[in-house]
Amino acid sequence: MADDGRLLWTPSADTRERARITGFLRWLEGTRGLRFSDYHDLWRWSVGNLEDFWASVWDFGQLPVSRPYDRVLSGREMPGCRWFEGAELNYVDLALRNPGEAVAASAWSETRGPQEVTFAELADQVGAAAAGLARLGVGPGDRVGAYLPNIPETLVAFLATASLGAIWSSCAPEFGTRSVLDRFRQIEPKVLLAVDGYRYGGVDRDRTAVVGEIAGGLPGLAATVTVPYLHADAAPAVPGGWRWADLLAEDAPVQTRPVPFDHPLWILYSSGTTGLPKAIVHGHGGMVLEHLKYLSLHADLGPGDRFFWFTTTGWMMWNFLISGLLVGATLVLYDGSPAHPDPEALWAMAEQAGITYFGTSAPFLLAQRRAGTEPGRHRDLSRIRAVGSTGSPLPAEGFDWVYDHVGSDLLLGSVSGGTDMCTAFVASCPLLPVHAGESQCRALGAAVDVYDDQARPVTGEIGELVVTEPMPCMPVGLWDDEDGKRYRDSYFSTFPGVWRHGDWARITERETVVITGRSDSTLNRGGVRMGTAEFYRVVEGLEGVVDSLVIDTTGAEESGRLVLFLVLAPDRSLDDELRRQVVR
Repeated sequence: MADDGRLLWTPSADTRERARITGFLRWLEGTRGLRFSDYHDLWRWSVGNLEDFWASVWDFGQLPVSRPYDRVLSGREMPGCRWFEGAELNYVDLALRNPGEAVAASAWSETRGPQEVTFAELADQVGAAAAGLARLGVGPGDRVGAYLPNIPETLVAFLATASLGAIWSSCAPEFGTRSVLDRFRQIEPKVLLAVDGYRYGGVDRDRTAVVGEIAGGLPGLAATVTVPYLHADAAPAVPGGWRWADLLAEDAPVQTRPVPFDHPLWILYSSGTTGLPKAIVHGHGGMVLEHLKYLSLHADLGPGDRFFWFTTTGWMMWNFLISGLLVGATLVLYDGSPAHPDPEALWAMAEQAGITYFGTSAPFLLAQRRAGTEPGRHRDLSRIRAVGSTGSPLPAEGFDWVYDHVGSDLLLGSVSGGTDMCTAFVASCPLLPVHAGESQCRALGAAVDVYDDQARPVTGEIGELVVTEPMPCMPVGLWDDEDGKRYRDSYFSTFPGVWRHGDWARITERETVVITGRSDSTLNRGGVRMGTAEFYRVVEGLEGVVDSLVIDTTGAEESGRLVLFLVLAPDRSLDDELRRQVVR
């Protein structure tokens, strides 16, 4: 197994010169008189001078706003500070400000053939959909629930919802009735948008009965709109409901409603160990500013790029993906199995769609390694200049697979953040080298640190990952948490005034970051703390192991045991040799 920390890639002088963050550095020097010796010097300025940094992102991004802000930051306490008070804007104004004939989205699917939508076509559909939602009574603050896959109609519906100042929330159509109701009942949507079915792995999956159950379980629902996807001519799934064509029946221009900076944009869900999933509310301004910063400066995306992330609408990465519109990139949307008709399905799409940024999860890359795929050997993947990985830590052997079998000259960014902030604050950067098993840096404006048990910052040691200064993308709050108690208990109870994220991490001497696992799933054996990710990177690297789960039964038994569950490949058995490898 490869050792961590080996240098795998260094950006060329040309890569550094063309990077958008280089343009930002020059802009800072020309407009602010600021010069920095390297990225980490810039990062220290960004977290030590929050108001100056975020004001510079605002100005550099040339945000279209209806009313300017009075002040960047009111207070520094967490939670409780206020960002950009007085400002009024709308996410959609930035998302749709690009040239009309440029391609906004390239959609690929098992269920239907490829299609492309220009910004002009997208704007036309958003205007019509917003007018349809308004006819159904949707207005500022109302919730729109979506049971939709990653297709253009979902993008249209989200932008239409946001343009009205209403609040978006989505679940993927593979979710069952109970999972959807556990989420949507909390927020009581006025309108439900739902798909009639989809195809996954070559198998049709009709969802009409589930849609009926969901609609019947939502009190106060004014209407259900069915998107015909699996059955193009199907009747509405819910009697008396609307079809997608009814929603878009009347042409109308996009008319965005200016809203305050912290006006709710969408609601995401994070499952805890007990109770219903937390309904996390994010604001228009926080998402615009954070995603504009990250996608432009860290992901190096802009007009001409084709931005892909393998995600469903039930994961925050869908929200992150669609924000590629904010920087003028073309979104590449995919709905279907990543392994149909063969394990290289997504790489075939990447070649055909001309993807320049290929985003996915660590489990996908490790599965590709185990399957022995070599997509770069017989496909033209030369347009891919960056691969993003998240969802769990990517071990060193995952890095090696990408550089050996996708491309030797690309930026592989293993990044980490989460649903709670809907971004990554352990980030990639086109100015920095890539080391095996490590994330390149802490993101600009994100005061990420690692604390030991006494809340002291440590370097070179594993501890709790924390954020010590406020960020605009921190949640507006949790839904139905008027006094903010659940919000404080979720993130600020362990270290008062400091965001505890729930990850074990280590900051290296060169300021890279290694995530070792969730701190709420840490194994403590004889006083030695071990992140579960440390087990998985070893065990799942063994030939024949498809998946694994490790648990500690301490608490359930007087003398707890470590129990390791394995999912093996069909042609592999748990023989003595595999047992020896696992134990070793």
